[in-house]
Amino acid sequence: MIQSSTDWHILVVEDHQDIRQLLVHALKKAEFSVSSAANLAQANDFFSQQNNYPDMIILDLGLPDGDGSEWISQLRVWCQVPIIVLSARFAEQDKIKALDAGADDYLSKPFSTEELLARVRAQGRRLNQLHQQQAMISFGQFKFDRHKLQLWQGEQLVHLTNIEYQLLAVLTAHAGQVLTHRQLLLAVWGANFSEESHYLRIYISHLRKKIETNPTRPMYLLTEVGVGYRFMLSG
Repeated sequence: MIQSSTDWHILVVEDHQDIRQLLVHALKKAEFSVSSAANLAQANDFFSQQNNYPDMIILDLGLPDGDGSEWISQLRVWCQVPIIVLSARFAEQDKIKALDAGADDYLSKPFSTEELLARVRAQGRRLNQLHQQQAMISFGQFKFDRHKLQLWQGEQLVHLTNIEYQLLAVLTAHAGQVLTHRQLLLAVWGANFSEESHYLRIYISHLRKKIETNPTRPMYLLTEVGVGYRFMLSG
């Protein structure tokens, strides 16, 4: 579905209060729906607490609790919303690192709000193209809406926890591919949990109980022994 600008929900992640307030004010004045976070922890909380993810992210790289480029890399494994990076870093390698991580655009501070809004509108056009792409993934009796993060079994909505939704989103985005334990842990839990493979085993088990006819002999969520997991769309 093509969205008008008034339908776009933008998450601003910026630790400097004055700049954050300026961005929120400018975006709301331009009739965007806006949420804000002062650091990566708050941004992660936003994702875990909301039913609908933002349509676009404006992200400051210089945050106090982590590297913005690394956060983009983790997000990109399962989420493809447009990301515009803001930073006071002028070094070319910083821009390259952010873009290589998956950022869609880059603005150096200081910047004009007019230029920012122009970049937002440009990414909005890409967003509309994204929304026209196939969102629904089907396997067996299930349909998974990757945009809304909803899993349906026939006409019944299946309850998943936020972690289970994120895990299923990552796996279905790479259907047929082997994802290593570390790739999945980084994508869903973040860098601080990259070695905590027991978390992954627990949630894979929970997910199998909800999508597999026989969780001990899975058809969709397959184990690659000693390596990771592979999601197959047809059992």
